[in-house]
Amino acid sequence: MTQLDPFDLKILAALQRDATQSMDALAEAAGLSRNACWRRMRNLEERGVIRKRVALLDPQRAGCPLQAFVMVRTNAHDADWMEKFDRAVRVLPEIIGAHRMTGDLDYVLRVRVADVPAYDAFYKKLIAMVPVSDISASFVMEDIKDTTELPL
Repeated sequence: MTQLDPFDLKILAALQRDATQSMDALAEAAGLSRNACWRRMRNLEERGVIRKRVALLDPQRAGCPLQAFVMVRTNAHDADWMEKFDRAVRVLPEIIGAHRMTGDLDYVLRVRVADVPAYDAFYKKLIAMVPVSDISASFVMEDIKDTTELPL
């Protein structure tokens, strides 16, 4: 666990809301001088607290409005299967999140596609790349909350 002081937390909270703001605006939000804020930000990047700064796109306008949670079960848990699955997850751009789970499910994938036919094409590519014992999908009807902000 990385130690974060109140200034670090203010910087991180402000960056999570808008990573494009100027260093002056960020310093003001954190209650620091511009140079002190810049040094702290560089330190947070070097320590890996800040992994990257990205643009968040509107899925509708970017052409992939349909989101699905894909539940995967497998009977194979050997290194060869896991390597094939890992490769498939990294190669298929429709997969925007992949998680190994405890409990009844082995993996949950978060997938973004244009529509149901695009999902079907994705499904066929996935099962051609890696054998699974069971796969099912639930399509998101409404996003009630979808954020990238961590609770600091």
